[in-house]
Amino acid sequence: MSPIEFWFDFSSGYAFLAAQRIEALAAELGRSMLWRPYMLGTAFSVTGARGLSSTPLKRDYARRDWARIARHQGLTFRPPADHPHIALAATRAFYWIEARRPDLAAAFAQRVFDLYFTDRLDTASAEAVSRLVPEFGLEPEALLAGIAEPALKEKVRKIGEDAVARGIFGSPFFLVDEEPFWGWDRMEMMAEWVRTGGW
Repeated sequence: MSPIEFWFDFSSGYAFLAAQRIEALAAELGRSMLWRPYMLGTAFSVTGARGLSSTPLKRDYARRDWARIARHQGLTFRPPADHPHIALAATRAFYWIEARRPDLAAAFAQRVFDLYFTDRLDTASAEAVSRLVPEFGLEPEALLAGIAEPALKEKVRKIGEDAVARGIFGSPFFLVDEEPFWGWDRMEMMAEWVRTGGW
């Protein structure tokens, strides 16, 4: 069976909420998980859309909705005052870690979400992100050198472009058996699709 692909931007409030549930949901469904951060701006350049936090009216509603969902689920939710950050450093760090220690990649992504949405991590800062990796037995200096490599930068750029070419345009966005589901509020529908074989 194919894995559940979980596509997201680290600065997405709804992706943060999805990240709290997706591993347990995948386990319930008997599926493996593929965590796939990408830069949502790559999709916006194709769709012409703007992020919720950059769109009048939607911005205020989204912040209220995120906080409401977090309270309902008992989660701490305190995004930075200057949210959203362009999380390129965190995204590159994820793929650098995945290439060396794939067993740590999902836990790293979850930690980035948890720290960013409690206003304790600047996901745009390579130095700030590097200070996180000793928790995973990795060297900050090695990560800083790795994410500065042209090959890693190109890899991350291509991952985003390939995602958009496959029809991925939002965060969170899920693919399972090539069926697309966009949004945190589609997770239960996705689960039902897998359980029933679709409709």
